[in-house]
Amino acid sequence: MSTLDEVRRRHASAEAGGGPERRERQHREGKLSARERIDLLLDEGSFEETGKLVRHRCRDFGMESQTIDGDGFVTGYGTVHGRLVYVFAQDFTVFGGSLSESNAQKICLLMDMALKNGAPMIGLNDSGGARIQEGVLSLAGYTDIFLRNTLASGVVPQISAIMGPCAGGAVYSPAITDFVFMVDKTSYMFVTGPDVIKTVTHEDVSKEELGGAMTHNATSGVAHFLAHDDADCCAGIRELLRFLPQNNADGVPPVVCGDPAEREDASLDTLVPPESNMPYEMKDVIRRVVDDGEFLEVHEHYAQNLVVGFARMDGRAIGVIGNNPAVLAGCLDIDSSLKGARFVRFCDAFGIPILTFEDVPGFLPGTKQEWGGIIKHGAKLLYAYAEATVPKVTVITRKAYGGAYCVMGSKHLRTDVNFAWPTAEIAVMGAEGAVNILYRREVADETARAEKIAEYRERFANPFIAAERGFVDDVIEPRQTRRRVIRALRMLENKVDTTPRKKHGNIPL
Repeated sequence: MSTLDEVRRRHASAEAGGGPERRERQHREGKLSARERIDLLLDEGSFEETGKLVRHRCRDFGMESQTIDGDGFVTGYGTVHGRLVYVFAQDFTVFGGSLSESNAQKICLLMDMALKNGAPMIGLNDSGGARIQEGVLSLAGYTDIFLRNTLASGVVPQISAIMGPCAGGAVYSPAITDFVFMVDKTSYMFVTGPDVIKTVTHEDVSKEELGGAMTHNATSGVAHFLAHDDADCCAGIRELLRFLPQNNADGVPPVVCGDPAEREDASLDTLVPPESNMPYEMKDVIRRVVDDGEFLEVHEHYAQNLVVGFARMDGRAIGVIGNNPAVLAGCLDIDSSLKGARFVRFCDAFGIPILTFEDVPGFLPGTKQEWGGIIKHGAKLLYAYAEATVPKVTVITRKAYGGAYCVMGSKHLRTDVNFAWPTAEIAVMGAEGAVNILYRREVADETARAEKIAEYRERFANPFIAAERGFVDDVIEPRQTRRRVIRALRMLENKVDTTPRKKHGNIPL
C-alpha cells in the first residue's frame, strides 16, 4: 500500500467513527452523529479538522487491539456567520464518546488556540464519561479541560451543547462555560445517576426527571436554552453567536438597522395597568422598544419573574434585564437573583451594554427564601450591577420599592442614565404597607385608611421626588422610550469606567 493510500485509509477510518450500525442507532434514538452536528453548526464547507488521526495509547483490558483514528472526538475550527469559532464534538459511536488521555489533549490544544486567537469555543457533548480503562489518566484529562475553561472565562465566549449523556465529573466543564444548551428527551446531566441515588438515598427517579433538559432549564437553572432536537440546538447556537463578540477585546459587529431610532410606540403609554397590583408582561415592553421586536431570551424557563436576554438597539447588541410583573408580581427571589447576576456579569465581561426595565415590589418574603440565603443571593445581583463598567441604562416602568429599587440598576450603583415612566412608584414600600406602619394608631376606620393611602401615593409613590434629587435623569412619556434609550447608548458608546486596583473582588458566593 502506498503512503497516499495509507493517508486515505486513515482519514476514512476517522470519518467512519464507530461505523454505520452505530450511527444508525444514534439516528433511531433521535440523535445525529458528531460530524453531522458540526456540519449543521458551521458555515457550509468551512470546517478544518485538527487531531484527526490521534489514537489512544491505552494497552490495558485489550484496548491495544481497539483503535479508531480520532479516538472518538472530532475537533477543529470553522466559521459561523463568517466569524471564526473552535468546536469539538464527542462521537458516541466510538467507545461511547468516553474521554481518554489522547482526546482530552485534542480538546486542550483546541482551547489553547481559541484563547490565543480570541475566538469562541463550542463543545458538543455526547459522552458516557471518563474512559474507565485509562483510570486516572482520563480524570487528569477532565481536569486539564476544567482549568482551560476557567482561564478562558471572560476572555472568549464558551458555549456547551448537551446532546446526549453528560454525567459525573464531565458536567463541570459545561457548568463553567457561559451558556448551556440541552436537547429535549435525548440529553441529560447529573453528577450521580439514578442507580446510585436509589442505593444511597432510596429515592426512585428517572434519568429524565433527575437531569433531563426541562429539569435543568426550568428547575435547576443549569441550562440556558431548550432545543427540540439536534438541528434546533445547532440553529440556536448560531443565533446566539449573532449577539456575542469574538472575545473580550472586540465588540459585537453592528448590523444595518431598518427600524428607525426615532420610532415611537403609542401603545406603551397604556401598557402599564392603572391599578398597581395588576400584572402585565414585561416582554411586551421589551419587544416594543428594541430593534424590530427581536429578543433572544436566555433562561426562558427558569425564574420567570426576571427576564434576561439579548436584543439590539440602533443595530448594536445589548443585554436586556426586566422584572416580570406577570410572574410572582416581579419580585426578586433567590433564583432570579442568581439568574440576573450571572447575566449581568457575562455582559460586563464582554463589553455588552445593559438595559434594565424595572418593576419590582421587593424581595420575595418567606422562611424558604430567608433560610435559603436570599440575603447573600440578592447581594450577588447587587454586586454584579455595582461592579459592571459597561454602559448601563435603566427604565423604571412602575414599582421600584425598597432594597429591590437599589439593586435593579439604580443610579447609586453607577448606572449612567436612569429614566422613569409617569407610572413609576419609587418609594421604600407600597402605599398600603407604609400607611399600616406610619398611621397604625391614628387610622380608626377603612375610610380614613383609604384617605391616608391616597395621600401617601400622591406624595411619595411617584417618580418626581427621585427626579428632583437627581436619582432619575428624566420622567419620559413611555412612547419615547426607544428614542431616549438609543440616544443614551450612543452617548455612552466610548464610556470608560474604572474600579479600584485589586486582584479580584469577593462576590458573596
